[in-house]
Amino acid sequence: MLGVARYLLGVAELALLVGFAWLGAARVQGRLLPEFRGAPARLATGVIGLALLIWVAEALGTVSLFEPVPYLLGVAIVGVGLWTVVREAPTTRPAESVVGASRTGSQGVLATAIALAVAVVAAIHFAAGVKTRLSTGMTGFDSTWYHGPFAAGFFQSGDTWSLHFIAPQFLAWFYPANGEIFHAAGMLAFGRDLLSPLLNLGWFLGCLGAAWCIGRPYRVAPWSLALAAVALSVPALHDQAGEARNDLAGTFFLLASVAVVLNAWSAGEGERTRGRGLSTGALLVSGLAAGLAAGTKLNFLLPAAVLVLGLVAIAPRGRRLHALLCAGPAALAGGGYWYLRNLAHAGNPLPWIHHLGPVALPAPEQALGGREAHSVLGYLADGSVWSDWFLPGLHHGLWIAWPLLLAAGVAGLALGLAAPRGRRELAVAAAVGVAALLAWLVSPTSASGPEGMPRGFESGLRYLAPALVLGLALLPAAPLLRARARALAARTQFWSHSDENCVHAERGRLWVRVAVGAVLIAVAVGYPMQRHYLKERYSDPTFTVAGLDAAFRWARDVEDARIATTSTRQYPLFGTDLSNRVAYLGVHGPHGGFEGIRSCPAWRRALSAGDYDYVLTTFDRIEPGNPTYPPEASWTEGPWAEVVLRKPPTVVFRLTAPLDPSACPG
Repeated sequence: MLGVARYLLGVAELALLVGFAWLGAARVQGRLLPEFRGAPARLATGVIGLALLIWVAEALGTVSLFEPVPYLLGVAIVGVGLWTVVREAPTTRPAESVVGASRTGSQGVLATAIALAVAVVAAIHFAAGVKTRLSTGMTGFDSTWYHGPFAAGFFQSGDTWSLHFIAPQFLAWFYPANGEIFHAAGMLAFGRDLLSPLLNLGWFLGCLGAAWCIGRPYRVAPWSLALAAVALSVPALHDQAGEARNDLAGTFFLLASVAVVLNAWSAGEGERTRGRGLSTGALLVSGLAAGLAAGTKLNFLLPAAVLVLGLVAIAPRGRRLHALLCAGPAALAGGGYWYLRNLAHAGNPLPWIHHLGPVALPAPEQALGGREAHSVLGYLADGSVWSDWFLPGLHHGLWIAWPLLLAAGVAGLALGLAAPRGRRELAVAAAVGVAALLAWLVSPTSASGPEGMPRGFESGLRYLAPALVLGLALLPAAPLLRARARALAARTQFWSHSDENCVHAERGRLWVRVAVGAVLIAVAVGYPMQRHYLKERYSDPTFTVAGLDAAFRWARDVEDARIATTSTRQYPLFGTDLSNRVAYLGVHGPHGGFEGIRSCPAWRRALSAGDYDYVLTTFDRIEPGNPTYPPEASWTEGPWAEVVLRKPPTVVFRLTAPLDPSACPG
């Protein structure tokens, strides 16, 4: 638990990081997108600000300096520097073309009230899951397997460029890690993971804001918000609450990229008639947001690429190269760091791909491990899989109304693709959603599990969720439905066009007051909350096999120790203060390969080389026919290995001296 002074110091650091990033981002947004006002402007500023936080972390992490003071100074220098150097562009477009002004701001009172009610219910439902994790710690498999260890590794080492090796499954150490940067930033501020269970609530709210902006140019923002809130509340996404999973972070960036395109297109009618297309600023910010999504999770690579290519396709002739040179590098800036890192370590930005046609690519020569890989596409014609797995999975993962949700989401994408020539921006947005759908269909983990038994299908529906959310957000804006929705909104206008500028300014001041009040309340509530969280965090874990649960409980109070393990789930072993250095013991291979150790002498040599204080040997699960304990337990036993905990299938040893490889049992 943190004392008042240490807690307030962490709050102050976070406030300064956010404040400096917002300062610089607001000035850049004003320069690149001067026509944006209100929600679209705040969304674009948020995207730029988050990019600044990531870029400074990556720059420092490349030289192992991602630490509290350098990070704060770096963000401050960048934020103040941008505020000082960048000058806002004058708004030369007519008032009716300003995004957020009179033409787009008037939403119906009734529609807005209904949408906000739906969004509030969705947020409360999600927050209930967060509250649960504040009493247990993060327990999701992916959170404890790689999201948490990546973030803790960045926090401990200050290094983002090196590969952080974890359990040898799916080559996960090559995964992009934009989302983990924010968890690490919270750890830098507090020295604990206080921020981590809360981050996905922020991404959830960000997705709602982006959905509102998607509908805003067509005066259907309330309907886009409400439908997206429903899609974000499906059970397949509820396991994001209070966890470190990054699906919502990637979804936010993808929705934001689409929202920027749609709002900029709406504001640029005059520019397009002069053959200029989207502004340079819109191309840069939308490409950046798409790249940030691709730098968060692999399944956003295809949608991000489609967005960039779509921007090129809808650009006027003579401006397509300009569109590519703006959106493409911006996307690379948003997510290219992690793929460049992979290229440096493995010789291949995507080490999962071994061949490009007849050309062999450098890649680790090892099995992916984990569940057997299968895609939904491979099972589409298998009736037994549909009846036994897919239909029950859709029912559980997308709720009882899944046929309606899927039909509405697909309809939104289809109607967008069929938009008339004057609404080509909707076709691009819909194509991005279709790309997200295809990424789910072909993903090797979308139906993982033994042949004919895709046990991972229900969990893999989270890869489908971005397409579903985007399709539902686009549905009210589709040409065939837009007139009816606008007519409904027009019957209950919130304010008249003539008074909107005054109301807009007053609303801006009101939102500032509300935001300041909410922050002060959050800081006050946060202090007792963090005490509760740190007291209960992994105090009584019941989310894995009994032996590992006991080991995680033991690790709570261990500090500054070096722990070797064979467990795929590693994060609780870092301890309450995140000071334990945890490593999966394995053998490094060419091109960034990493596999488990297969002999006792090699195991003992690795333990001695790592100077470990403790060794945790375990199976991830108890399966019939397996021995009670893994072979590494017998390899470790001896006079210099004191048993601290033994509970099937887990043994924790304390090492008192180096183990002799020549003294291995039998």
